[in-house]
Amino acid sequence: METRELTVVAGSFVGFQLLFSVASPLFSSTFTPGYGRLPSTKLTEWNSRLVSTVHALIVGLFCLYILWFDDAVNADPVWGEPGLVKLNVAITCGYLLYDLVLLATNWSTMGDSFFVCHHLAALYAYGYVLSRGVLPYFANFRLISELSTPFVNQRWFYEVLKYPRSDRLVVANGMAMAVVFFMVRIFVMPPYWARVFATFGTEAFERLGIGAQVAWITSCIALDILNTIWMYKIARGCYKVMMGASGRKAREVSPLKQNHVNNHTD
Repeated sequence: METRELTVVAGSFVGFQLLFSVASPLFSSTFTPGYGRLPSTKLTEWNSRLVSTVHALIVGLFCLYILWFDDAVNADPVWGEPGLVKLNVAITCGYLLYDLVLLATNWSTMGDSFFVCHHLAALYAYGYVLSRGVLPYFANFRLISELSTPFVNQRWFYEVLKYPRSDRLVVANGMAMAVVFFMVRIFVMPPYWARVFATFGTEAFERLGIGAQVAWITSCIALDILNTIWMYKIARGCYKVMMGASGRKAREVSPLKQNHVNNHTD
């Protein structure tokens, strides 16, 4: 791993830590009145999720830029010029390390084995990208998934601030979360794996070596399994909200019908 990448990883780790401990409390207390009334455990998770949203926006938008404009990476997905991708991946690695430390120090309130597995699988694969500069297209493509994170975090913000689940903002964010999560984590699986399979047996694939091949394939399988589990939970939550909304509408209409019948009888 080159000095530049190490510097970016370290800077990312420190930067997100400062955002968590300094910038988030200041920003949130200024613009969100309910922030100061939250218990300490919720304050910790609030700051963590705000940092998560900032990270997701940075790397997600950077990822789209690379996919649209980095011709070298798109032309050679296995050995293309990895400069910009390594920068984006280094930012993510710094964030993942920061988040693992945060989870470890607050395990009783924030511990989640799924997130730990997700972070370790990602770090395992991204380590090859940073150290050898391989698989830049595929590493960058995986970061598309971060674009769903802001909606997931916003859902939690609404919940902890006790917005009613029937609130239009909550419902709209929930529907957007489900759609975006599906698009960037589930819908992209077939084209992603089609391009993966297209590299099998090629000279570029053989040059990777068994270590990089195993790290690449196994980490992608693990991440897609986790994404599928999370998609199921999100879909189930949306279904419950939609059924709840339908039930409320039915209850609202029912008295009107009853009044109409009574008036007609009278």
